[in-house]
Amino acid sequence: MSLRILIVDDLSFMRNAIREIVESQGFEVAAEAENGEIGVRRYEETRPDVVLMDITMPVLDGIESLRRIMRLDRGARVVMCSALGQQEYIIRAIQFGAKDFIVKPFRPERIVSAVKKAARVHE
Repeated sequence: MSLRILIVDDLSFMRNAIREIVESQGFEVAAEAENGEIGVRRYEETRPDVVLMDITMPVLDGIESLRRIMRLDRGARVVMCSALGQQEYIIRAIQFGAKDFIVKPFRPERIVSAVKKAARVHE
């Protein structure tokens, strides 16, 4: 069975880049969202295996989106994506339940390893 991934990032080129990486590994993109509010809705609709979520987004940022997803599903597996210099947000994300984080700009193999690590958390 292929892992189903939800990609949440406000930049379309970033969503496309992540999509290409995860699909090249045989993972399925369950849905995409351009902000945290839509990301939470897509999570409810699709219940993906892993969420890849940007921290800095309009409407609802990644930290609050993570909190809402974790309230919906304590077993949610969320990997946060952040820019360099966002260490305080990364620490908060881990405290709120994120399983891992990826620092942008990222290498494709780092995304793949983070997805696999997050998926193993509840095996």
